[in-house]
Amino acid sequence: MAHESLPQFETFRYNNIMIQLTDIQKNYDGPSGEIEILTGVSIPIPPKASIAITGPSGSGKSTLLRILAGLEPPTKGRVIVHNQNIYDLTDDDRATLRSQTFGFIFQSFRLFPALTVIENIQLSLDIKGTKNSDTIAHEWMENVGLAHRKDHLPETLSGGEQQRVAIARALATNPSVIVADEPTGNLDKKNSDGIQTMLQSCMEASNAALVLVTHDIELAKICDTQYELSNGQLLK
Repeated sequence: MAHESLPQFETFRYNNIMIQLTDIQKNYDGPSGEIEILTGVSIPIPPKASIAITGPSGSGKSTLLRILAGLEPPTKGRVIVHNQNIYDLTDDDRATLRSQTFGFIFQSFRLFPALTVIENIQLSLDIKGTKNSDTIAHEWMENVGLAHRKDHLPETLSGGEQQRVAIARALATNPSVIVADEPTGNLDKKNSDGIQTMLQSCMEASNAALVLVTHDIELAKICDTQYELSNGQLLK
């Protein structure tokens, strides 16, 4: 996959937003009392930003992503999206904002096993109520080089191909921000290199921001801004 020529992408129009995380703290109850995971993280995410967050396992990288995306409330602090603190919203309103704002790429792909490649991509569009979902799904399937696999189930694909489907699904919904949690974590070197190239090409073709959590220092280098999460703090 790493040596395939990549297709040319159309530049899509995305909503410009500013996200601001301010003094994010996160504690968990441990056997000997509270455990501090995040101890006052503040980070701006401008429109079109590309931000990588590295750090050891257990440092709180994935927790920070979940807080950013409205999936897990912080113990303290604010997450401002579209000029509002998303944790002041109701669960339903926060879920709506999340579906309209974020696209997700996971380490474990999270494809629906009973759906084909094209159906996995199109489902995210149909849930959002996007018109011409079939056409858009086919375009993104071609963009990630999987037109020849459109009727295949995920179990018949390689890990790299499954992650390409996940990238297409995330970007097809026209999000403002892509949140990627260890997108190459389950891949071998060859497939990891291919996904790195594919992700970089997809992001360059869009105006979406990217917030990427990874152990892979080479993957982190595709981002303009790189942080390390250490002892609950973000270090540049």
